[in-house]
Amino acid sequence: MAWIGWLGAVVWAVPAWAQAQAAKAPVQPGAPFPWLSIGIALAALAVGVALGLLFARLRHRHVNRRAEVILSEARGEAERVHRERLLLTQHEIEELREREEERLRKKEAELAQLEERLRQREDRMEKKVQYLETIEASIRQDEAEVAHLLETGRQLLAEERALLERLSGLTEEEAKEYLLKLVEAESERYFARKISEVERRTTQEAERRARRILANAVQRYALDYAEEATVTTVPLPSDEYKGRIIGRDGRNIRAFEALTGIEVLVDDTPEAVVLSSFHPVRREVARIALEKLLEDGRIHPARIEETVRKAKDRVEEAILEAGEKAAFEVGIELPSDLIQLLGRLHFRTSYGQNQLQHALEVSFLARLLAEEIGIDPKPAKRAGLLHDIGKAVDHDVEGPHALIGADLARRAGEPWPIVNAIAAHHGQAEPATVTAVLVQAADTLSAARPGARQETYERYCQRLEELEKIASAYPLVKEAYAIQAGREVRVIVRPEKTTDDMAAKLAYDIARRIEEQVQYPGEIKVTVIRQAQFVDTAR
Repeated sequence: MAWIGWLGAVVWAVPAWAQAQAAKAPVQPGAPFPWLSIGIALAALAVGVALGLLFARLRHRHVNRRAEVILSEARGEAERVHRERLLLTQHEIEELREREEERLRKKEAELAQLEERLRQREDRMEKKVQYLETIEASIRQDEAEVAHLLETGRQLLAEERALLERLSGLTEEEAKEYLLKLVEAESERYFARKISEVERRTTQEAERRARRILANAVQRYALDYAEEATVTTVPLPSDEYKGRIIGRDGRNIRAFEALTGIEVLVDDTPEAVVLSSFHPVRREVARIALEKLLEDGRIHPARIEETVRKAKDRVEEAILEAGEKAAFEVGIELPSDLIQLLGRLHFRTSYGQNQLQHALEVSFLARLLAEEIGIDPKPAKRAGLLHDIGKAVDHDVEGPHALIGADLARRAGEPWPIVNAIAAHHGQAEPATVTAVLVQAADTLSAARPGARQETYERYCQRLEELEKIASAYPLVKEAYAIQAGREVRVIVRPEKTTDDMAAKLAYDIARRIEEQVQYPGEIKVTVIRQAQFVDTAR
């Protein structure tokens, strides 16, 4: 080992060091050279080297034996791992084989079920074919019987014709010609002259009476309208009131809008605020409440709530008063429910036309038209006053206002002719009485006279053109016409390219596109007409 070598070096170095120390001492004459020390050192070195080599060989043998043991253990461990991996792989292969076999069994079962269903379907098809063959044979038999009956009928008809010709002495064509000449000779001139005379006289009389009735009715009544819109401007004493209306962090304006249901627009308009809402009664309540708050000067949520409540009571009183006044002017008695609804029309407008004033005008015109044609005017003026009663609640109830009003009148106990006149004044129902027709005419007169509504002639024509353009944009449409002042669009389609289902779908599509692209009041009816006509001339 290495430490033996080091030991030999030490053994050699000690005598050398002693000799060096002796060399420093004075040399004695005749003293011998230290050969012994050098020999001992060399011997010790040799012994150390020999021992080191011996121990190194012994260590090498120990290391080799240890390495052989480790290699033997590693080989054993490798064989063990190999066996375990082999067993695991075999187990996985078995599981995979079982899964595949199970999947194949399921596939075979599914294929068997599919084959069974196909076999059953083939059986059903065979039965259907047999049934159809039976039906076909029955049809052929029926056709043969029908052909036989037709042939028998033709033979009997020929025999009867021959018998008639023999008895009358005329052929079939000669008999037809004789009868036609006889009828023409006796009736053509007379009936033609009478029909022409009646048509001319009826047309002239109808035109004359219609002109006279309409002219007399329009001349006997006229009424002024106050223009109203969907916003109301409330003047302020000064601009500092805008801040008080808004309140700290907007508390006042939020409370006011929540209680009244309208929007308060505080903009740069000097000394004024704007109340905006499509609901006229709410807008009137808000106007009265805001004017009272400005007059009082105290504006806070509690005061706003109290003032709005009082304004609602005041508006209800005004509604009742307006309804009673309208009924008194017409000279009829109405239930309290209808009077309340009639008074609400005072705050409703359509194209700037006040609806209560419009109802009064229609009532008077209907009465005058009834008097002109000589029927009882009481039902006409009653139906005319109530014809737009549905507009009082159409903000809250879905549907056309004519049908809503008819339902309200029916619930209030109005007679059926009045209910029918209300429902039919815009064509949602068929007019069943003369009164209903008169209300339709009076409503049209009131709305169509110059100045009654704000829509200009140019805007009216533009709206009709828009309706016709939308309908004509579809390739299946041949012609399109906007009629009844834009309340109906009649569409004529190409019958050879359109089916009934396609026509129904076309009506739906046109109605939806009109809803998206056109601004209009009330409703617009879309009528799609599909008609095929075949004309021939017999010579």
